[in-house]
Amino acid sequence: MKLNATRPAWLCLFGLLLAVAPAAARAQARPKTAKPAATTSERWLERLNSRADFDKVARVYTDQPYALPHVLFVIDRKNGDKIYYVNSQRFRFHQDFVNGTYLSLERGPDFFKNNYMKANRRFILGTLAWQQPVKRYTFEFWEGDLIPPELIKLTADVIKKTFFDSVAYKPNSLRQEQDSAQIAGLERVTQCDIAREQEYQALNVAKGIGRIHIIDKLDDHVEIGSNEILVLNEVPISLPPVAGVIISKPSTPLSHINLLVKGWGVPNAYIKNAQELLKQYDTWWVTFETQPDKYTIKRAETDELKVYQAEQAKIRQAMTPRFNLEERRLLDLGLQRARMADAYGSKSANLGEVARSRLPGVTVPNGFGIPIYYYDQFLKENGLDDALIDMMGDQKFVHDPAYRREKLTAMRERFKAGKVSAELRAALLKKAHAEYAGKGLFVRSSSNVEDLPNFNGAGLYDTVPNVKEDEKLVEAVKTVWASLWNFEAYEARERANIDHSKAYMGVLVQEGVNADSAGVMITTDPFDSDNRGAIYISAKRGLGIKVVEGKRIPEQILYLPRANSVKILTRSEEESLLTFDEAGGVKEVPISGERAVLTDEVVRKLARAAAQIKTVFRGREQDIEWVYMHGQIYIVQSRPFVQGS
Repeated sequence: MKLNATRPAWLCLFGLLLAVAPAAARAQARPKTAKPAATTSERWLERLNSRADFDKVARVYTDQPYALPHVLFVIDRKNGDKIYYVNSQRFRFHQDFVNGTYLSLERGPDFFKNNYMKANRRFILGTLAWQQPVKRYTFEFWEGDLIPPELIKLTADVIKKTFFDSVAYKPNSLRQEQDSAQIAGLERVTQCDIAREQEYQALNVAKGIGRIHIIDKLDDHVEIGSNEILVLNEVPISLPPVAGVIISKPSTPLSHINLLVKGWGVPNAYIKNAQELLKQYDTWWVTFETQPDKYTIKRAETDELKVYQAEQAKIRQAMTPRFNLEERRLLDLGLQRARMADAYGSKSANLGEVARSRLPGVTVPNGFGIPIYYYDQFLKENGLDDALIDMMGDQKFVHDPAYRREKLTAMRERFKAGKVSAELRAALLKKAHAEYAGKGLFVRSSSNVEDLPNFNGAGLYDTVPNVKEDEKLVEAVKTVWASLWNFEAYEARERANIDHSKAYMGVLVQEGVNADSAGVMITTDPFDSDNRGAIYISAKRGLGIKVVEGKRIPEQILYLPRANSVKILTRSEEESLLTFDEAGGVKEVPISGERAVLTDEVVRKLARAAAQIKTVFRGREQDIEWVYMHGQIYIVQSRPFVQGS
């Protein structure tokens, strides 16, 4: 999938610079006339006097959310700042044109260093494009180009004299954005501006069959079937597995819902005004396919439905998660290993693996795990094991979602009213007093029914932040245990055919870290899995608790190691931040001033940390929760990232 709707044609330049350049086109002396001759127009134009001229030399990318006509250009500073609007149908890269027209025979690393890295360079190499969402022409440079502000200004001036319409500058990296902000009178269009006007975005590329269900307001009274393709106003905080998701407002791909939908392998997309556009399909069975640049939807044929139903019947096999009820130690994170997920839950065990690795520049806040043994003990001592069996055997519970929601709510209240064993209570408070006196603790879910094959489980269970008192710590443990029976969690396990009787909840108790900024990062580009080495970062100011909900667009950054550049996809739309309350818990504080969350330096630190964590898990892509405070990176979760289909 591709979010960046303006990927330059020369994005892959660095990987090609060391290759042998294509054979030069037939020799031809450079024309001396100012007007393009017939032979010249096959290779370049010195002016574009109309849209027809632009179309003569433009090429169009079709694998984008919208068509992107664009033209490469070269400005030769040695020849009086002469501009060449390159026939981009003929020349794929700038170097191909420069070599093929004998402007220079410089190749490979020398061409790269002299024309992308040096401030005083001979050639200015860029792209001019028509941006359909904002209805404007823009010029831009490769993300890794270290072009200085004075040459950006020179480019704007040259284009203004030789192009038939006004053209704005589109910065492609944080460095370019910061440098261009210094240029008086420079019109700019950012990727954020383009995304704001975007009419379609594929959040998971897939094809599926389902019944369209348009929902104006998603609340507890709305019943959702696993065979439905939902059409929603915005991304919900939680959702049971369904056959597809369509939202009518832009979203971050790192919201928990979008990550879960990736794991389900079903189509997921933002479509502007979807509820109005698709109302004709409401209640119909349809085939729905998302592609990087478009979607298709049509009424499903009878034969298609028969095949779909047969396939669903084949894959419904119960999944039994691993569990270990022998481990009883309250074990420090640094002593846990990923293989202990059956005893401490995957969140705690995986984080223990990161902690033991002692990665430079990365800190895992101190903490310890309460194994699932004590959850099982709590069930038996409070009669909840039999109550759960009775509840799940109730046919009305099985067949009536509203009744099921009601019974699960009542069950969680029984958990909270239950009594924790004297053994666990004493051990928990002794450890908290001895090692975490006066510190706020995060009490976090860590179940054995997360990060299973084809089941992510992200965002289904509860965390209680910044707990400071003994009784509240004990109550927080019960709250986390109870969250195993959240309605959304039960629905997700049910549709993944996970055996509920083998689901257990461990607890991770961890020293809380307040945050200048926080969020999520993954060790791949969620829109383009071929964009090797990319690190995708979602961030907000303050604690990151709300980042993954997807209600407001966070700051989204793509770090491209091959270009050594930081690309801004969206700025944060958050209007408040969360911070620790001195009395315990968290409080919300309004945001004022600049909305930019991360600096170039912090992005690079985070990217280095993500790459190191990936190596801990033998190269498997990771979904990482991070906190940044006073110059230090803290890692609070690392789980496998589900690529989806």
